[in-house]
Amino acid sequence: MERADKVLIGVLIAAIVLSLGSLPLRPFLLGSHPIATAAVTGSSSAIGAGAAFARLGQADLWVVIVAGIIGKIKFDWLYWWAGRRWGQKGLQFFVPTEQARRLAPRLRSWPAWGKFGLVVASSVPGVPAIFTFLLAGLTGMSLPAFLLADVLGAGLMTGLVAGLGYSLGQQAVDVVLLIDRYALWITLAFAALIAIQATRAQLARQKKQQAA
Repeated sequence: MERADKVLIGVLIAAIVLSLGSLPLRPFLLGSHPIATAAVTGSSSAIGAGAAFARLGQADLWVVIVAGIIGKIKFDWLYWWAGRRWGQKGLQFFVPTEQARRLAPRLRSWPAWGKFGLVVASSVPGVPAIFTFLLAGLTGMSLPAFLLADVLGAGLMTGLVAGLGYSLGQQAVDVVLLIDRYALWITLAFAALIAIQATRAQLARQKKQQAA
């Protein structure tokens, strides 16, 4: 590997570790630092909470929206870079599914405006964002065009979530504070769920090995 490859892999691993490591902390930070949480995680719940606090005069709505956009797009360019640098191999590594293998050739033939629109739509729940970012890099979309599309998409989604949180106001704040009150129990329940799923997966693998 060249130096650029090592740097890209290292930054991607750091981004994944940061995202996973922040999961247990989010319930604790949601009620006290929703804007900072939105900037770090891009969490829709944090954006909605920040907007709800803005409705009560405890924050500026535009700051909430900017923080949410930053949180949503901060690592996206890494996958664009991976697609640009590693091409089809990078796509197969990050999205090793049959559906991705079939879709990639079709989407590569789309016009530039179609690919731009696909990146804009990547913030919508259900759209495979990582696949879209890799494809954008693989097909030669320039970084400025990618960033513009990414910001537009994140801005639309952040604005929608912030608008809902702002309209709910005190009701949303009450829910956030309730979550903050029981954050420890939520985190413990989340950890227990992960442990149970990991144990089940391990037992299933052992049964398959024994059967073989």
